[in-house]
Amino acid sequence: MAACYPSTGGVFDSDRPEPCWQAFRAAVATGMEWVRDWMTRPPQTNETGRANLLVAGLLRATRTSPLPVRLLELGSSAGLNLRADRFRYVSEGFAWGPADSPVLLEDAWRGTPPTWLVEAAARRPALTVVERRGCDVTPIDPLSSGGALALRAYIWPDQTARAARLEGALRLAEQVPAEVDAVGAADFLADVRPEPGTLTVVWHSIMRQYVPASEWARVERELDRLVEAATAEAGFAHVSFEPRRVGERHRFRLAVRLGGATEEILAEAPPHGLPAREVTTA
Repeated sequence: MAACYPSTGGVFDSDRPEPCWQAFRAAVATGMEWVRDWMTRPPQTNETGRANLLVAGLLRATRTSPLPVRLLELGSSAGLNLRADRFRYVSEGFAWGPADSPVLLEDAWRGTPPTWLVEAAARRPALTVVERRGCDVTPIDPLSSGGALALRAYIWPDQTARAARLEGALRLAEQVPAEVDAVGAADFLADVRPEPGTLTVVWHSIMRQYVPASEWARVERELDRLVEAATAEAGFAHVSFEPRRVGERHRFRLAVRLGGATEEILAEAPPHGLPAREVTTA
């Protein structure tokens, strides 16, 4: 199969698909027990492209709170996006993040990025992240061979750009520690408090639909509690990239809520996060 999959260095000829199908059928026939075991696992793409929106929201949050960041993620999967400040984001006339990052997100925005993002990035060319912690009911260990294989398996084999970003994120995970607790989102937030001298940021992307409604109601109560507890010295921000109904359709939108301020809808993008575009009205 690898000989036919671009993600593993192979070549797929759409005019001659039969060799790929033959390899696929043979692999399934000879490894049915293995395939059945994998089919019981919930899909977790842990898509690094979504960091494009999350980091934009984080930079927006720092405009009024230039404190060191505690980064907390709901539905972290393998926690790859807990290292999002170490990715490189590039678009027309815009670049942010370490120039030597192994994770490169090109064409991050359609056309010129929004003014608020350009200004925020200029003010904060780098972020100080003092804590990286998340939660997931079935976390994946990106440092294990099995965990890395699972993450690779959730990328379609013709999407080589996504595969390259994943490989870079796996290398980065070896360098930048992050902790993912095996617990639900509401229970995770119950123990969170704003801490003096830091900006506590809770973020999540394309995970809300997997959380039961009763639990999400608890999550919202915990987020409201954190908003009310925030102060200038112990800040709080909620950043999300989730589907929202707009008219008759769902669009994937970036929203930011700072302390007691009204939630802002800032941008939208395809579900994998690239490219984004500014939203001027909610």
